[in-house]
Amino acid sequence: MGFNSDHQQTVGLINKCIHTLFEEQAELTPGAVAVVFEDQQLTYQELNARANQLAHHLIKCGVGPEVLVGLSVDRSLDLIVGILGILKAGGAYLPLEHEYPKERLACMIDDASITVLVTKQKLLSFIPETATAKIVLIDLIPPGKYGECEENPVSCVTPDNLAYVIYTSGTSGKPKGVLVSHYNVVRLFISTDSLFAFNPCDVWTLFHSYSFDFSVWEMWGALLYGGRLIVVPYLISRSPKFFFQLLQKEQVTVLNQTPSAFRQLVQENLLLEYKKNLTFRLVIFGGDTLEVESLRPWFHVYGDSVPTLVNMYGLTEATVHATYYRLSSGDIDISVNSVIGTPLADLQVFILDSSRQRLQADLPGELHIGGAGLARGYLNRPELTAEKFISDPFSDIPGARLYKTGDLARYRSDGTIEFLGRIDHQVKIRGFRIELGEIEAVLMQYSAVREGVAVAREDM
Repeated sequence: MGFNSDHQQTVGLINKCIHTLFEEQAELTPGAVAVVFEDQQLTYQELNARANQLAHHLIKCGVGPEVLVGLSVDRSLDLIVGILGILKAGGAYLPLEHEYPKERLACMIDDASITVLVTKQKLLSFIPETATAKIVLIDLIPPGKYGECEENPVSCVTPDNLAYVIYTSGTSGKPKGVLVSHYNVVRLFISTDSLFAFNPCDVWTLFHSYSFDFSVWEMWGALLYGGRLIVVPYLISRSPKFFFQLLQKEQVTVLNQTPSAFRQLVQENLLLEYKKNLTFRLVIFGGDTLEVESLRPWFHVYGDSVPTLVNMYGLTEATVHATYYRLSSGDIDISVNSVIGTPLADLQVFILDSSRQRLQADLPGELHIGGAGLARGYLNRPELTAEKFISDPFSDIPGARLYKTGDLARYRSDGTIEFLGRIDHQVKIRGFRIELGEIEAVLMQYSAVREGVAVAREDM
């Protein structure tokens, strides 16, 4: 049974791991194209076989449940093979962007106690010299020296085991790793299935960095449903003109964007009059604050029926998305701030005051999230985990927790939630959470700097 076969059997789905659901999809549609990068592609059968070869080798290297595997791979077919292979081995992947400073990579590798690191030959020079992990070169599997089995490996991994750890910015200058399980991810797609009806005809782009959890939504939204995933080359992801051409060429149906990236795309679209051949059925926003006014040019050209535009709010700690709001052209005239809608079916959202009391409509307070999407906590940071993941005072379920988001919000009179900003100094740039305190901490390491202040601004 693939993910798109019978969505009524949610109990069966929720008790499976991400890679198991992919394997079932590969059995259903082995010859369908799964992933495309430039002029290369892999079918579901080919992708499954490639990932299995990597998985069998990783198992021999000691990878299994709760073992974190560093992954430093550029945008390519190998990126998807690497993520899937690590999951199939029973491990969890830790994104290590080769463009990050070596000091940051070394900090993450050390903090996560990485013993196995998957990368490519051409990226070896980016690995910190201090790293002592066993290096596995993914571009030698296959058809290189390893020659591993192409059959699905058997591991004792369960849905409660880790699937990935993504590091986010920290106020103290030290990044923190968020621990996300297979269960967290699988239930995300179960809870959103009725909202989007993803299917094998959908074409998605992997536009975002795999260090940004929007990528989790993009990858599995395509591959758990039998759809096609287009890995966007880095330079094209930085050019609205070329990206829009790629969207047309590949007939993309589901587009996921941060609002800032979409604004650039809209400007390029209108400038070059690319309305023809547009195949979007869904445009989903996330990762940053959406100013609805910025959509006025889009609605003027395309209206608000097709494609459907959706604003979603979420955090890495709540597994990508937490709320849903379908946008319409009427929102332009009534919305001042970003409307993020209502919580997903298996989540709860509360807006509380400083005494953790619920607030009535129109009163601003801190947004708290509870429910099935909450991550395990922060890697090696028990104090911070206890501070941010608190006991849920509104639940009768033993061990129920709320995540303190640090975001300011209010309920509108219609019951939807309006995002108002941060209660601290955290900012988001192109969807990435950045603690200004982390930048200030680095500045203060220099003896010539007496005081350091970091601010975020938009260039005029």
